Amino acid sequence: MKIGIMSAAFPTLSFEQVLDFLSTNGFGSVEVACWPAGAGKDRKYGGVVHIDVETLSTTRVDEIKGLSQEKGIEISVLGYYANTLHDDPDHRQHVIDHLKKVIVGAEKLGVGVVGTFTGRPASLAARNWQETIDLHFVEFMKVWPDLIKFAADHNVKIAIEHCPMLWYDTWPGGDNLSYSPAILRRSFEAIPDANYGINYDPSHFVWQHIDYIRFIYDFRDRIFSVHAQDMDLDEEMAYQHGILSAGIKVQQRRIPGMGRVNWQEVIKALYNVGYNWVMNIEHEDPNWEGSVTKVQQGFLIGKKHLEGFVV
Repeated sequence: MKIGIMSAAFPTLSFEQVLDFLSTNGFGSVEVACWPAGAGKDRKYGGVVHIDVETLSTTRVDEIKGLSQEKGIEISVLGYYANTLHDDPDHRQHVIDHLKKVIVGAEKLGVGVVGTFTGRPASLAARNWQETIDLHFVEFMKVWPDLIKFAADHNVKIAIEHCPMLWYDTWPGGDNLSYSPAILRRSFEAIPDANYGINYDPSHFVWQHIDYIRFIYDFRDRIFSVHAQDMDLDEEMAYQHGILSAGIKVQQRRIPGMGRVNWQEVIKALYNVGYNWVMNIEHEDPNWEGSVTKVQQGFLIGKKHLEGFVV
């Protein structure tokens, strides 16, 4: 299994500089951040452009392929994580249009997977939680069947990350509908297409008290890629605010080995279900940010921890 990174933690580096770091330090893969060029930062770790899919000429495709081959780094995933079900129809269409460009870019580069969110129409709410989920699924079915078919037509798999995207400004529902086993199962029943799956990240299940090992076995056929991110919990904040805060102030994103995820069990389960491809470290640990050097150190700490369990 190859250990790599999700490149969004390096917003100031070029694609070439990211590959240099990975090659020099023995990484094997990269998920490349592909937000719209010139759009700016839409959130922390968002808005990063290491491959501009809108200007992806044949010459640039050849350059990227040649460089990644020279450096021994597999471009495993192109990543664009935005809200395709946004309430504002213009913004929604903008996200959908760019996601299609990322899919076409993946096809040009010979990258088989695009990582993203399903999104969520946050302001669309009903009288209770279940009715709200049902309303959101109505919007989901307006967008995602066509997107999955579009991806299939371009020989690309869609890997949905199950992060709730729950912050102060998106409480209580978050910006991503596909955050739990029940909702993911419902989405796969609605869209059973073989190229529709999951970017598995155990950290998002830790604070939700969802069994992240059982999930691997339950969704074994839908795991297309893996984010290696850890999660710790602030017990004082959990005591002060309880579960109705929905994780606000409780979640503490960490580098692998610095949180509560049992990576030996995660990797064992992945091997058991036949997943033996890439684990891209997603770096959102505030203890290892603030400079390129510190971010690099964080990635290296995570890599060292994971290397004890992969072959």
